[in-house]
Amino acid sequence: MDFAWYIVSFVAAIGVLVTVHEFGHFWVARRLGVKVLKFSIGFGRPLWSTTRGSDQTEYVVAAVPLGGYVKMLDEREGEVAGSELGRAFNRQTIGVRTAIVLAGPVFNFLFAIVAYWLMFVLGVGGARPLIGAVHPDSIAAAAGFETGQEISSVQGRPTATWENAIQAIISSALDRRTVEVEVMGEDDRRRTLDLSLGRIEVDDLTQGQFFNAIGFEPLRAKLSPIIGKVEAGGPADLGGLRKGDLVVSADGVPITSWEGWVDHVQAHPEVPMDVRVERGGKMIALRVRPNREVENGTGRVIGRIQAQLGPQDQELERYFTTVRYGPVESSWRAVMKTYETSALTLRLFWKMLKLEVSLENLSGPISIAQYAGYTAKIGASKFIEFLAIVSISLGILNLLPIPILDGGHLMYYFIELLKGRPVSEEAQFFGQRLGIAMLFGLMGLAFYNDLARLFG
Repeated sequence: MDFAWYIVSFVAAIGVLVTVHEFGHFWVARRLGVKVLKFSIGFGRPLWSTTRGSDQTEYVVAAVPLGGYVKMLDEREGEVAGSELGRAFNRQTIGVRTAIVLAGPVFNFLFAIVAYWLMFVLGVGGARPLIGAVHPDSIAAAAGFETGQEISSVQGRPTATWENAIQAIISSALDRRTVEVEVMGEDDRRRTLDLSLGRIEVDDLTQGQFFNAIGFEPLRAKLSPIIGKVEAGGPADLGGLRKGDLVVSADGVPITSWEGWVDHVQAHPEVPMDVRVERGGKMIALRVRPNREVENGTGRVIGRIQAQLGPQDQELERYFTTVRYGPVESSWRAVMKTYETSALTLRLFWKMLKLEVSLENLSGPISIAQYAGYTAKIGASKFIEFLAIVSISLGILNLLPIPILDGGHLMYYFIELLKGRPVSEEAQFFGQRLGIAMLFGLMGLAFYNDLARLFG
């Protein structure tokens, strides 16, 4: 089921983003008077097609959803009637051709702005950047971080969630400099700490080792041992546990958190437990006998009582927040978020080219599919944010000066502008083969990284 969900989410995401990109080329071409012969989403065997409009443009949805294309009238690809020569792509000025080619990536960036705007309006949840344990002899300890502090800004940028804080610190780490981090202590006093990133490798921050590299842990939510839904006929129900009960102790051991309660239950399969709960202000003694089950994945024998975690509204307010803005404020925040994400992506890619950042940071279709499924399960806002990030990446990728990509065509037009004549067909043909090789190499590396993460 998870595999199918990932595939459906991935196809939906890529389908939307490819459509946006190709629609950019299509829309601008039509507005500038170039005839469009075909608009295809996907490659390979057509699954659906129709022909519409005065130009009899063919609209196609094909079997392989990893891309798309817009086919325009062009003398290099077939004979063009004399009456339509003025509408052929190759007959257009450099300015018109540049606008059409540039439109695809530009629409990806515009889509990201719209997606971020919608995300901010709907509201996106996240964990508040609360500091947990601080490791001794770490750069966090040297900077003066303490347990219980909340990161309120990095280099003046507000950080409502851990995601904001991590992105801001990684961005600063690319310059290997000291970062100003403003924190608020449990006494509501604000302090500015200087976090020195001089001896931190960017790879340490981008490959799942962020907290170890900095030297602190996020403060985990301590959920109260409140019983939620109790399954009828299960051990919890038979033992007398009811929704809303607060577990106080088990077998004489004080229970102060839901995690502690779960650990105690799992450690006692088929062993009766003496449980004391608080219900309506009264203490009640119960006897609960967990079932014996084999844990999926580990094969470990554990106890289960078939009861869920109860409401934790106060705890959730303490550890989690929802970032939401009005329609007007969301507009400029969406523009700034798109700019910041684009700049960070470009800087990371440049560092990769200079071999200052590991190429293992490249992600391929497997990782994208996993994250698409994961964010789609969490909720609409997170999935929209995922679409924005991938749309930015798609826009940047297509602007790279690699033949067969939009950036490669723009490179040809720049050379044409300097020379005063188009790049020869032989040079373009050679560039096309080189571009295909480069693209396949890049895709192969990304796919290898995906497999290494999956089975590594």
